[in-house]
Parts: sequence; C-alpha cells; structure tokens
Amino acid sequence: MWKRFVRAIKSIFGGVVSTMEDPKLILEQNIRELNDQVPKMNENIATVKASVMMLEKEVRRYETQLTEVTAKIRSAINAGRDDIAESYAMQMQKAQEQLASSKEQLTVAQRAYEKALQVKKAFMREKDRKINEAREALRAHERAKWQSKIADAMEQFEVGGLDQTHDEMILRINEQAAKNEARMEMALDGLDTQAMQIEVDAEKLRAQELVKQFKMEMGKSEAKPLLDSVDEEAPEATSSKTLGKQKTQ
Repeated sequence: MWKRFVRAIKSIFGGVVSTMEDPKLILEQNIRELNDQVPKMNENIATVKASVMMLEKEVRRYETQLTEVTAKIRSAINAGRDDIAESYAMQMQKAQEQLASSKEQLTVAQRAYEKALQVKKAFMREKDRKINEAREALRAHERAKWQSKIADAMEQFEVGGLDQTHDEMILRINEQAAKNEARMEMALDGLDTQAMQIEVDAEKLRAQELVKQFKMEMGKSEAKPLLDSVDEEAPEATSSKTLGKQKTQ
C-alpha cells in the first residue's frame, strides 16, 4: 500500500516537473555548465602539473646530493678516514632511499598528468559534440516556433473565412474600377472633342491678336521675319541679273 502511495506521489510531482521544464532553457543551461567545467578542469590539471614539477626538482636535488656524498666518501677513503666515510655512507643510503621514493612518486604524478590530459581531451571532444547538438536543437526549436506561427496564420485564413472575404473584396474593387473606366470612356465619346480643339485654337489666335495690338499701341511692332525680307528682295536681284546678261550680249 505504501509503495503504491509513493508511486502515485512520484507520478504527480514528476508530471508537474515535466510540464515546468522548458527544453530551450535547459539546453542553454547545459551549454553554460559544460563551458564552466573547462576552467575547473584546467585548474586541476595545473595542480597535477605542479606536483610533477616539484617531484622533478626533488629528484634532481637528491641526485645531486647523492653525487656529492659519493664523492666525499671516496675522498675520505683516499685520506684513510674510514670514520668520515662511514658517516657519509649513512647519508648516501638515506639519499638513495629518498631518491627512490621521489622517483616513484614522480612516475605516479606523471601518469596522473598524462591521464588528466587524456580526460580533458575526451571531455573537450564530448563537450563540443554536446554543445553542437544543443545548438542545432535550439535552431530546430526556433524553426519549429516559426513554422507553428505560420501554420496558425494559415489555419486562421481558412477557419476565419479570410480567404473568401479577401477574394470577394478584390473582386468588388476590380468591378467598381471597370465600371468607372467604362463611364469615363462613354463620357469622352459623348463630347465633341474636335469642336473643343477648334475653340481652344480660336482662343489662342485671339490672344495673339490682342498682344499684337498692344505692341502696336506701345510702338513696339514686330519686325518682319528674315525669310519674308529675303523673298521680297529676290525679284529685284533676279531682274538685275537678267539685265546684266542682256548688256553683255
């Protein structure tokens, strides 16, 4: 009975949580969290690398110390001072133990560093893959939202009768425009356009005559055109030329 009750509670809260979840926001949060993991991973790798560098320094120090102690032992033996050689021998043994321990720790640290680099490389590859998938899903989400809006608009066209009303109004406007054009053509056909043009020309001539009268009264009569003067002088020139020919004969 208790298990059934717990299962029912889980189903209720699970449904509430699933309805509250926004896939877009969750994917964006996942991308941020994946990017935030990189600085932390770099910090851990830097710590491991620092341990490797410290152990390398220790190994070099113990190797130097071991070389110096060995030289001192040989010098003491050559000098016949076994007591001093024995003292340095104890230091050499201790240095050898420390050197062996440091080398062992260095080997472990180097393996840990290499492993950390491999883990980072795998993580970066997986991170990029997941981020690319998330971004593609977000783009698909945006496309789906846009397509949903277009689908809603198309459904409103059909359901609301917008298409029918739209076509009907366009048809009415076209019919009204055709009627107005026909009325205009009929009105123009009913007018005597030739008579109207004659009246316009007559008005223009009367206006020109009035302007000429004003000029004559003002003493500003127009000179005759050059073509008219040439025509008047042409007979005199012709007669003079004819007389000249007769005289020469």
